[in-house]
Amino acid sequence: MLTEIIAGADGPFFDIAYATPNNITGAPIYARGACFLHPMAAAAFQRARAAARAIGLDLLVFDAFRPTEAQWALWRALPDPTFIADPRIGSTHGRGVAVDLTLCRGDGTALDMGTGFDEMTVLSYHAAQVSAEARRNRLLLLGVMVEAGFVHNEFEWWHYNLPDPDQYPLLTDAAAGTRMMP
Repeated sequence: MLTEIIAGADGPFFDIAYATPNNITGAPIYARGACFLHPMAAAAFQRARAAARAIGLDLLVFDAFRPTEAQWALWRALPDPTFIADPRIGSTHGRGVAVDLTLCRGDGTALDMGTGFDEMTVLSYHAAQVSAEARRNRLLLLGVMVEAGFVHNEFEWWHYNLPDPDQYPLLTDAAAGTRMMP
C-alpha cells in the first residue's frame, strides 16, 4: 500500500529523527529509519526532488509515514495540537501523505532554515522573523514542494502534505506493513 523511498548514492538523503533519540521524546520511536509514502505522495516527492535537483540541490527527509503508534508517543511528549496532531483524530503522516524535509546540498548538508527540524517555537512558522538567508531558503523549499503538488503547514516550515489528506485512511504499522515500530 505504501511506497518506500530509497536513498541512492546521489540522494535523496535521510535523517529520520524518530529512529534516533534526537527528537522531542528523547528516545527512539521507530525501530528503523525508513521513508514510506502513499503512492500519490511518493510521485509528488519525486517531482519535488527533480525540481530541487534542477537548481543544484536535493532533499533531506526527516520523517514521512508515521504509524499511529508513533503519533501516540509524540502526543504523550507534547500534547500541543499546534505542533502535534491529536492521535485520536489522526495526522497527515499517519495517512502516508506527509513528509518533513528540507533542502540540502549534493553532499546532504542542509540549507539554513532558521531553526532545526521539530523546533516547536514561533520561529518555525513560515512567516517567522528569521534571517534573510533562512527566509530565502524556506521560500525556495515552499516553491519546490508546491510545484510538485504539496501544500504547506503554516506552523512548521519543514512539513508538507498532499491536499485533502482526510480522504486517505489512517494506518497502523501492521496495516501498512512497514515494520517501523519496535
